[in-house]
Amino acid sequence: MKKNSLTTAVVAGIAGVAGFAGLASAVELNADGLGQVLIYPYYTVNKNQDTLLSVVNTTDVGKAVKVRFLEGYNSREVLDFNLFLSPYDVWTARVSTNGAGAGVSSTDTSCTWPALNGSVPFRAAAYAGGSTFPADSGPQGVDRTREGYVELIEMGEIIPGSPLDATTTHAQNGNPNEGEPACGSAIQGTTPGGYLSNPGGGLFGAGSIVNVGDGTLFAYNADAIDGFSDDVLFSGPSGLTPSLLQANNAASAFGGAVAYVFANGSLLTLDYSNGIDAVSAVFLSDAIYNEYLVSGDIGANSDWVVTFPTKRFYVDEYYVGATAVQPFVDVFRYAPANDGTSFVEVGINLFDQEEGFTDQPDDFSPPIAEQPSSLPYEVNVISFLTETAAEDPSGVLGSNLRANIVPYGDAGWLKLDLASGDGGHAMVPADNNGYVLHGLPATGFYAYNVINANAAPGKLANYNGLFRHRASRVCTDANGAACS
Repeated sequence: MKKNSLTTAVVAGIAGVAGFAGLASAVELNADGLGQVLIYPYYTVNKNQDTLLSVVNTTDVGKAVKVRFLEGYNSREVLDFNLFLSPYDVWTARVSTNGAGAGVSSTDTSCTWPALNGSVPFRAAAYAGGSTFPADSGPQGVDRTREGYVELIEMGEIIPGSPLDATTTHAQNGNPNEGEPACGSAIQGTTPGGYLSNPGGGLFGAGSIVNVGDGTLFAYNADAIDGFSDDVLFSGPSGLTPSLLQANNAASAFGGAVAYVFANGSLLTLDYSNGIDAVSAVFLSDAIYNEYLVSGDIGANSDWVVTFPTKRFYVDEYYVGATAVQPFVDVFRYAPANDGTSFVEVGINLFDQEEGFTDQPDDFSPPIAEQPSSLPYEVNVISFLTETAAEDPSGVLGSNLRANIVPYGDAGWLKLDLASGDGGHAMVPADNNGYVLHGLPATGFYAYNVINANAAPGKLANYNGLFRHRASRVCTDANGAACS
């Protein structure tokens, strides 16, 4: 029997009561944190930071997993490889500076193919014209790899008793953390594909952005997508698959995937013929909300990370040609008419902690002519700096993919409106009922840092925190009424 998370089972039961009997699984953003796909919304090596990653297999069967690192401008792949987790296994890795760019290393013994020997540098080929992708108009150097995000996609479960199971299972010697697998020839090339059954989920992960010298650590849980695929999705390490384009499940009557989404207080079942739209639907928000803290008295600063994890499939000419696809409106620009961006207009609603609101222009600073309140990248970092130049990095994470909002007071909160810009952002209507979700598919977090300048000599006095964004959703039917 195919394994599904408890959340999926409960939601499917609710759907059956509501008249959607027969739906065995659907794409969902699992609030319990377990799934087939994990999205880590940000990695960086800027500002002398490392990013630590972990993934845990909570199940009693092994997993074959695609690990893919994506740069932040246009989500072009900078490295991918296959990871093989044995039952109850954990894999850990570190993203750190490698020359002018970044790279990944791991001391973990879980099997990967190719093997990670030392720090493997991230590659510019996918955006600089040295691979299947044509060159795009973003920066062409390896320094573009220094910040981005990560996706892990379960390709299938390892069949117990198979050669792949035997070579990836850790041999135990009775001591903690000394089990090692053989990692033989069964992990190489296309061989593993014959030893896999359908994906079953049960993965969770976490990321931590660490600056050892400054004594800071910003830790987050990876987003978990469950019900992603009912089929084995194996590919060798040199291909562009599997990707988020391949969402599929038997629940779909249109050959794609069904998404379960809560909006307007109701559970919605949305069937899309293109699987990527189901993935976007579970991340879609009409607005995201979070706080900021910038008090000079306590040396405070704040950054927001806003990542659009499916944007490339709607704006990259490799996928869509010369015209962007809703809910995005601006194709990523290629040379010679280029600036390496794909703008999406958002609304800024800034408040202090006492009901006050700003009367500043509804724009980021410094302003960009004819591009008010626009986020240009797949990964965007919003800083809250009072005085800033266009070339300045963000205050907390040192990001160069930065937009700035001049804060209103030294603490408050921001509503970032994702629905109303550019005349309105909205998903394509669902094929089964015509329901339309409004907004953009987004994830991310707010990170702050406080520096105590009055600490005793020799004492570290950095304090930091990280909080995931809150979100609201709006859905309308063909008549413009709220979905139900």
